[in-house]
Amino acid sequence: MKVHLLWKKEEIDPSQITEDKLAVLFDVLLATSTITTCLAYGANQVIPFMNAQEAHAAKEGWNDQNDICIAGEYNGQTLSGMLAPTPLALRDQVKEKTVLLSTTNGTVAIRQAAQANKVYIASLLNSKAVADAVIQEYNGETILVICSGSGDQFNMEDFYGAGCFIHQLVTAAEEAVDLSDSALAASIFYQNTSNQAESILSAAKVGRKMLAYGLGDDLHYISQINFLDVVPQLVSRERIKLR
Repeated sequence: MKVHLLWKKEEIDPSQITEDKLAVLFDVLLATSTITTCLAYGANQVIPFMNAQEAHAAKEGWNDQNDICIAGEYNGQTLSGMLAPTPLALRDQVKEKTVLLSTTNGTVAIRQAAQANKVYIASLLNSKAVADAVIQEYNGETILVICSGSGDQFNMEDFYGAGCFIHQLVTAAEEAVDLSDSALAASIFYQNTSNQAESILSAAKVGRKMLAYGLGDDLHYISQINFLDVVPQLVSRERIKLR
């Protein structure tokens, strides 16, 4: 079982995302934590978009507007005509609905990785559940753990979340796991700080912005490791549903 980590979405080479790859996506603050929460709280599906224009076009073409909710941000600012894409803002509004979601980094990374044989959506909230699913469904693929990053920059919270997942994957696997240096570094970082999730997220650049915006409750919620036992998976390369 080979595991490699990409530091940011800009490292994704679509020509290399092929049927022999299995992708696990992280945008801990916020997209993958939000997607995981929406599906755990009863959303039918989440559709990730590259940008707000795509999301609004999908909304306009939807037959029953009562069946959807649209959420999104760009560079941390909630987009016009959309709900704030934070877990606590959405979890009580999404039951039995389709969530149309556009974010600066996470939804873009998901779309860029869509050609992989399987694509899972992971966060601290559901790390163990995704690790267990990967082990159950692994079929010889190279596992790409993809950190979305932020604006072409590495970010600490995705690295921490990826390390949490990789540590739990290695712990649970019944076969040898061959980690690239980047994957090993993430695992070591997590193991050395495993009881400091909220402190790590709060110290990260995006975490500091969230605190400044009054989103401390969301930050606390997102920091809960293995709080949700759900596995979001991209199906038909465009819709995210529970496995």
